[in-house]
Amino acid sequence: MKLYSKPGACSTAVHMALEWSGRPYEVEILDAGSMKAPAFLAINPAGAVPALVDGDFVLTQNAAIMGYIADSRPEAGLAGDGSPRQRAEATRWLSFVNSDLHPAFKPIFSAARYIGDEAQHDAVKAAARAQVRALMETADRRLDGKEWLAGFRSFADPYFYMTLRWAQGTGVDMSGLDNVAAFKARMEQDAGVQAALRAEGLA
Repeated sequence: MKLYSKPGACSTAVHMALEWSGRPYEVEILDAGSMKAPAFLAINPAGAVPALVDGDFVLTQNAAIMGYIADSRPEAGLAGDGSPRQRAEATRWLSFVNSDLHPAFKPIFSAARYIGDEAQHDAVKAAARAQVRALMETADRRLDGKEWLAGFRSFADPYFYMTLRWAQGTGVDMSGLDNVAAFKARMEQDAGVQAALRAEGLA
């Protein structure tokens, strides 16, 4: 498998999942320019990461790639113990991050896409930070008495961890979210997480 990733993007979560899978892989680190270069556009015409190449199979979209990695190496347990219930639980929390939490950051990263009036950008970002905070509170409640979002370590956890890094970098109020803080600390002590961060220059 070969992963195309941009440091700090959601593709870094896939990088961590590959580390956890134990399956051999390689990674090519891209930047904004190389993501739009012809060589990468031939792999993903959208010019976005992540992209995963496995032989003649090219796969895009974070959630789909996470599922493919989990199914390619089921013994790693990234989607649970193989039961439909555990896979659904892991996918539920992957979907929470992918469909609810990640999009909530978009107005913070690029307010101009949502409103043309530059004078309103700060208000848009503030509203988005409040929405992110509310979703983090949901995750904090979920993590009460649990180490992992699904109740076991899964492909949802690296993606959630990346959103915690984004929250820290964009001024989201994370005060009082003790379960989330403990989760973040656990992730940062994990050897696979550390290896992916080092490889992408984020350690």
